[in-house]
Amino acid sequence: MKADPNALAKALDSLYGKALDGIPGFLSAEEMADSYRKDAVSLEEQASRLVRYQVAKASASGFVTGLGGVLVLPVTVPVNLSSVLYVQLRMIAAIAHLGGHDVRDDRVKTLCYLCLCGNSANEVLKGAGITIGTKLTEKAIKQLSFETIKKINKAVGFRLLTKFGQTGAINLGKAIPLVGGAVGGTLDGATTHTIGKVAKKAFLPEDEETSEEGYFSDEEATIIIESPTGRPSD
Repeated sequence: MKADPNALAKALDSLYGKALDGIPGFLSAEEMADSYRKDAVSLEEQASRLVRYQVAKASASGFVTGLGGVLVLPVTVPVNLSSVLYVQLRMIAAIAHLGGHDVRDDRVKTLCYLCLCGNSANEVLKGAGITIGTKLTEKAIKQLSFETIKKINKAVGFRLLTKFGQTGAINLGKAIPLVGGAVGGTLDGATTHTIGKVAKKAFLPEDEETSEEGYFSDEEATIIIESPTGRPSD
């Protein structure tokens, strides 16, 4: 993909809009979140079930490839990349909605984009000359001006482009039949798992957070995919 942060920003905006409005055959982020509310479990467990199911999807190359056909973007972005980003953005927005946040607010959207950076979110902010404390939250983001929000979005774009450009070894693996699918699916699943953890910390009330084990950093190349439990919403 051409290293163009402006093009990526447009793609993210388009994917986020599709995640909120829904696309044919798929629930919107808010509808998906509401489907998990029906379970008589804690808010944290609802979010955890949602994340587990989205991790399984991101790891399934067949699902991701098929999804790409309905994601028509205004800029050129590889089908696999746009599909995985869609799954991840919809998951993040759904978690935000579960936490009672307005996912159509620009500041919440920016926080969703920051969550895509996984464990590097605070590092991205520092790189942009912004310090919001030790916890990444909507409350912290709301204290920032819209000019600063734009700066954060740009920093996120650069971070994601750098991240995509650092997968040379993984791309080599994808070129090998059979092995390629396993490597790509494993990395997508690991990244989605980490992003889900960050989103829960950002959007769920503090008394709902728990210390979870089994999460892997997005730099690791292996992951144990848990079987989805709970409501298998699309």
